[in-house]
Amino acid sequence: LTVPQPHPKKRKTTMAISLQRKLVLALYLLSPLASFGFNFLNPSVYRVSAKPLIRDVIAQNTVSTIDTPPPMQKIEMQQKPKTRLLSKIVSKAALGLCALVMLQVTTVAPAYAAKKAAAVETLHTGQKIARFFQSFGIPDLGVLAIISALPVVELRGAIPVGIWMGLPLTTVLPICVLGNMAPIIPLLFLLRNESLKKLMSPILKRAESKTSELGIGSTQRQWASLAAFVGIPLPGTGAWTGAMGAFLLGLPTAVALSAIFSGVVAAGGIVSAITLAGKKGGIAALAALFALTAIEFLKGKKQDFLEADPYWDQSEVPVNVYKNKAPFTGKVVSTKRIVGPKATGETCHIVINHDGDFPYWEGQSWGVIPPGNREKDGKPHSVRLYSIASSRYGDDMTGKTGSLCVRRATYWCPELKAEDPAKKGICSNFLCDTQPGDEVKMTGPAGKVMLMPEEDPTTDYIMVATGTGIAPYRGFIRRLFFEETPAAKAYKGEAWLFLGVANSDALLYDDEFQEAKKKFPDNFRLDYALSREQENKKGGKMYIQDKVEEYADEVFKKLDDGAHIYFCGLKGMMPGIQDMLKAVAESKGLDYNEWLKGLKAKKQWHVEVY
Repeated sequence: LTVPQPHPKKRKTTMAISLQRKLVLALYLLSPLASFGFNFLNPSVYRVSAKPLIRDVIAQNTVSTIDTPPPMQKIEMQQKPKTRLLSKIVSKAALGLCALVMLQVTTVAPAYAAKKAAAVETLHTGQKIARFFQSFGIPDLGVLAIISALPVVELRGAIPVGIWMGLPLTTVLPICVLGNMAPIIPLLFLLRNESLKKLMSPILKRAESKTSELGIGSTQRQWASLAAFVGIPLPGTGAWTGAMGAFLLGLPTAVALSAIFSGVVAAGGIVSAITLAGKKGGIAALAALFALTAIEFLKGKKQDFLEADPYWDQSEVPVNVYKNKAPFTGKVVSTKRIVGPKATGETCHIVINHDGDFPYWEGQSWGVIPPGNREKDGKPHSVRLYSIASSRYGDDMTGKTGSLCVRRATYWCPELKAEDPAKKGICSNFLCDTQPGDEVKMTGPAGKVMLMPEEDPTTDYIMVATGTGIAPYRGFIRRLFFEETPAAKAYKGEAWLFLGVANSDALLYDDEFQEAKKKFPDNFRLDYALSREQENKKGGKMYIQDKVEEYADEVFKKLDDGAHIYFCGLKGMMPGIQDMLKAVAESKGLDYNEWLKGLKAKKQWHVEVY
C-alpha cells in the first residue's frame, strides 16, 4: 500500500514527528519483541523468570519439543547471577519503555495521519477491500481484523488502512496483530489433514522453497530465522507463508507459534514506522529487527554438556540401556517426507523426544518395536534397528531428541498391478505414518562399530552410503561442522561422503551437506552416484562402487595413511564395492585379502548393512 505523501509546500508539517520521536516510536514497537525474544531464546532465563502461564501454555502443547532444561545443577550453560539480574533489568526496562512511549504515541494525533491519507484521490487495494467490508455495516475494527487475517494482504496492508481510517496507532496495531494471528493456529493443525495438504500442494511447494533454510540449526536459531522471515514485510513472507513453511519443515508448534507472533509484531512495528515516519522510520525499525536476529546467530553457544572427559573417550558409551522386555517410550515431535516427487519411494525424517533419558552417540542405532502383534502367532512384533540420523544433541541441540531416517517399505504386486498392503513393511510404515505426540517403543542404543575415533583430530573419514544408510553420517557431519562441540573445534581432517541414490529427487539432507561443503571446503567433500541420471566410465548406470572407483587412487592412499572407511546401507551394496576394491588392489599389486585384514586389524574398516 503506497503511503500518501504531502504536498512539497507542507513538508515542514510532514516532518512534525521529530527524529527523536521516530526512534522512540520504533523502540516502542519493538520493545515487546525484544523482551519476549530475550526470555524465550535463553533457556536459563526461561527457567528462572518465565511466568507460570507461559509454562502452562507450552506444557499443554503436545507437539512441542520446548521442554524445560534439565535441573539447573546439570546445565553447563546456566547463567551467572549477574547475567540473570541483567536479563531481568533489560526485560523490565523494555516493558517500561513500552508503557512510557504508549503515552507519547497517543499524543501524535491520529487526525494528522488521517489528514495525509485524505490527500489520496485513488483508493488502493487495501482501502478498496476496507470499503467493501464497510458496505456490510461491519465496524472499522472488525474490518481491520478481517483484512489482517487475509492471506497476501495481512498485517502489512491492514495497518495503513487503519491509519487511513483515522484510528490511533495504539488501537490499529494490536487489532492487526491479533487479526493476523487468528488464522495461523487453526492453519497449523488443519495442515495435518492429508486431503487439505493435497489441495494446497502448489501453495505449500512455494512456501517450502521460500522457507527451506529455516529448519537448520538449534531451536533458538530456528526461532530467530522464522521470526525474521515473518517480520520483514515483503511479498511472500508474512505469517501465512511462515506457518506453512514451519509445518513442512517440522518445526515444533510452540516454536512456530511464538516465532510467528514475534515476527508479526515486528512487521507491525516496521509498517507502522514507515506509515507514520517514512523511509527513515522503517529503516530504523528494520535495523532493530536485524539486530535482534543477528544476536542469536552470533552468540555461538557451546554444545559440550553431553561430552565424555576427554571428549574422545569411548569407555562409557551407552549400550543397550533399554531392552525388549523393558523398552523406552519416546514421543514423536515431527514426521516429514524429505524426498521429491520423482524419488523412488518415500523417505521420512522422524524426530523423537526422549527428554534426555535415552542418551546415545553418533553412529549408534535405536531399536523400534511397532505396535500390535504378528498375525502368524499372535506374539508382539520383533524389534527393528534404525541408524540414528542426528548427533547426540539432536536436531534441536538440546540433548533431548533424536532423529531417524526411514524409507517406507512397500511391495508392488505384479498381478494386482498395485501395492499389496498385506506385504508392506510393518515398522517402516508405522514410523512414516506417525503424527506429533504419537508414542514409540524403543530399545538400545545399539552398536559401537560405527563410532568415530576422535582422539586424533586429523583423522580422515571416508563415508559410503546408499539410501537411508546416510543416517549415521548425518550425525557425523552435524557433530563436526554444525555444532559448537570440542570435536568440531579440534577437527582438522577431511570427511568425504559418497552417497548413492536413484535420482536427484531421492537425495537426502542435500541442503545440509551443501552448507557444510560451502563453509568447510578444505574439510568436507561430497560425491553423489545417481544411478538413473549419471553414467559410469563404461557407459552403464552410475552405482556407488563406480563413483568410489573414480577416486580409487586417492581412497587407497588415504587408507594407507590411516583414514577410516565406513559403509552403511542395503547389504546388496557390499559385493559390488568389494569386487571393485579387490580389482583396484590387484591392479596395484596388493593381496586384497591381506590388505583388508590389515584395515580390520587397525579398526579402519566399519560396516553396518541391512
